Amino acid sequence: MNVSFMRRLNGWLFALLILLGACAIGFLTARHDHAVDWTYNSRVSMSPETRAVLAKLDGPVDIISYASPQGDLRQTIAAALQRYQQAKPDLHLSFVDPQQDPAAMRNLGVTVDGELILHYRDRQQRMDTLTERSFTDALERLVRGNDRIVAFVTGDGERRADGLGNADLGTFVSQLEQSGMRAVPLNFSQVTSVPEHTDLVVLAGPQAALAPGATKALTDYLASGGNLLWLADPGNLDTSLQPIAEALAIRVLPGELVDASSAALGLKDPRMIALGDYPPSRITRGFTLTTLFPEVAPLAEVRKSDWKPEPFLRSSPQATTQSLNGSTTASLKGPLDFGFALSRLSPSPAKSEQRVAIIGNGDFLSNSYLGNGGNRALGERIFDWLLGDDQLISMPPRGAPDRVLTVSQGELSLLSVSFIVLIPLLLLVIGGMIAWRRRRA
Repeated sequence: MNVSFMRRLNGWLFALLILLGACAIGFLTARHDHAVDWTYNSRVSMSPETRAVLAKLDGPVDIISYASPQGDLRQTIAAALQRYQQAKPDLHLSFVDPQQDPAAMRNLGVTVDGELILHYRDRQQRMDTLTERSFTDALERLVRGNDRIVAFVTGDGERRADGLGNADLGTFVSQLEQSGMRAVPLNFSQVTSVPEHTDLVVLAGPQAALAPGATKALTDYLASGGNLLWLADPGNLDTSLQPIAEALAIRVLPGELVDASSAALGLKDPRMIALGDYPPSRITRGFTLTTLFPEVAPLAEVRKSDWKPEPFLRSSPQATTQSLNGSTTASLKGPLDFGFALSRLSPSPAKSEQRVAIIGNGDFLSNSYLGNGGNRALGERIFDWLLGDDQLISMPPRGAPDRVLTVSQGELSLLSVSFIVLIPLLLLVIGGMIAWRRRRA
């Protein structure tokens, strides 16, 4: 057989095999897709928080989208939810044409084309816009079951839950409300007791003495099984708060913490207490982020009671105390506790456990300091524990650590030289070698 013919035949067969392989690859990729995300914690594909919330939902989630079949809205919604369905196969999506039955849509309260209603067990959540943040918040609300009512004591100079001042808690509270908590004011000049169905009361550093009626209402609330978060600032413990401290068997010690070792972390003020290690507790289990606490009041257990105290914030051994006028109090040396989680069997038959947290600092959740390290993540853990949402405590913190590229001046100079000089020079050398070989051939 002609050698030339065999060579041509082999060439045609090889081309045919390549064509068949390309067709097979195209056929498979049209029906199966595989994406790889190399960013930290797969931030581009799905956040760790979203994956964690999906894992908490131990049953099917049905999503109904009231989207018009005209246009590309349905395809957009289906494509956006596809990655969540890959992580949770029992997440089902269906569409309803809102134009088919306008009366039924009015009864449902559907006013936006493409509005989503999520159903999980006997719970439901609505979404007008579909983003990963809004979707994750809706899933968290499904896990909680219903909105948690958090009452913030007001009227005596406390940190405001809706305030924008440096010492207020507005930024943190607005983020809590997105995940199923509802903040309401509690002014004891208008009411004589904590309203029913209040899940948590927050006493955030009153600047003036509480009225006797307010103190009695709070102690009665504790006696009846209510949950409390007390943010106690240094120097603000007056006689009006003493009954609350006595009921909890916790004492706010005089003075404030100072820690000279904070200078090693670049902190110029020794009153800034930075923590990276935490005593073992249900709030801080698995928590490794660094938190920052300015102007901290030390706490101590004064006697045994039916409360089970669990310290979860503790200073370093190098810490000591100083009075508020700056003189050192040598009798109190670290490590000193400034955060306690208290629990006991609830006096109320509606709850099995009563929970209280007292922290010798309220600034760490304020608008000024919330963005420092893991302050926000720790605050979310504290609220989740106080509200009994233990399954949400171990949720990964929001945000991704790889959004900012930090390089030194030497690394920046090396990168600049590489892109401006080395890479173009390398391309010239390669091009010259190719041209030299072709000339020799």
